[in-house]
Amino acid sequence: MSNATGAEDRWGAPLAISVKDLFLGFFKIGILGFGGVAPGARRVIVEERAWLSDAEYAQVLAIGQALPGANTVNAAVMIGDRAKGPMGAVTALFGLMGGPLLLLIGAAMLYGRYGDLPMVRGALSAAGSAAAGLVAGTAIKMLTGLKLGRVAMAFALITFIAVGVFRVPLLAALFVLGAVSIAVVWQGMRR
Repeated sequence: MSNATGAEDRWGAPLAISVKDLFLGFFKIGILGFGGVAPGARRVIVEERAWLSDAEYAQVLAIGQALPGANTVNAAVMIGDRAKGPMGAVTALFGLMGGPLLLLIGAAMLYGRYGDLPMVRGALSAAGSAAAGLVAGTAIKMLTGLKLGRVAMAFALITFIAVGVFRVPLLAALFVLGAVSIAVVWQGMRR
């Protein structure tokens, strides 16, 4: 099956998103999420623009987590490709990366000049705490929106404890706990 651009559709029906909307949506994600785009990405992609459902967004993030690179960058490429093929992937990627690149250049210049001031150090510490809160809030929203069963919630909790508390490397947790969770669900489906 092909989408409107002639690109082969590999993972679902083509998304009805214009090139302009792809660029503007991911530009907004990039600008709003400077320093960490995951919380803003879900809000824009699922809540504001309704490009994907919570379940579809979780699938995109799962695939993005398994691939090299940043999850949101991988999501931009996948969503852009699904909407407009390779041109959509490039458009979404430029939208996502363009604004932060300009802001980064400006911030680097300012930090080079004022980075040693105690007030600047305090502000950066506070911004880090706020970013951690945004990530935690997004995780909670995604978990409640997915309406997961007990087994899935148990694996989410085990993964959080393994990575967040015991500092198990994320890739190891992904392979081990992902394989175990698939086996558990598969075994349950066979019964």
